[in-house]
Amino acid sequence: MKKKFIFIFTLIAGVVSMPTHAQATADNICDAPPFHDFDFWLGDWEVTDASTGKVAGENTIVSIENNCALLETWTSATGGTGRSLNFYNPESGKWRQLWISAGAYSIDFDGGLKDGSMVLEGTIWYYQNNQTEQFRGTWTLLEDGSVRQFMEQYNRQTNMWDVWFNGIYKRK
Repeated sequence: MKKKFIFIFTLIAGVVSMPTHAQATADNICDAPPFHDFDFWLGDWEVTDASTGKVAGENTIVSIENNCALLETWTSATGGTGRSLNFYNPESGKWRQLWISAGAYSIDFDGGLKDGSMVLEGTIWYYQNNQTEQFRGTWTLLEDGSVRQFMEQYNRQTNMWDVWFNGIYKRK
């Protein structure tokens, strides 16, 4: 009888101490400040090429997975598409972006805030020729609420960084 009582007591204690969904939400690790370093990029955007002023495309960035990640959905003015998943890794202390375009290339880079801008560095992989290059991107919130996205690829021949994309995001 005593063993049965101990078993039932242990079972009840375990059930009572289990976190509820409300508790899990209230204690969401993704509510911590570093998970919101990239929130300035959230929204529906029209993107223009900074050098020509021409519309380059449209981009939508939304918060997903209980504010633990950002999902980017890009459509270029010529119909090309791509998506990225962006998330803060508390173990490394870095933000990471994994970008996939429709059959052309992928980008995997990480980093964090530097002087108020999100700066990520890593590698771009071109599918057609199976070539990789060093790559970096910088997102900067501008005073008028727009965002500048400045992307560079390392050029092995010149040992310099070439501008890959220089875009200005304006809210729709």
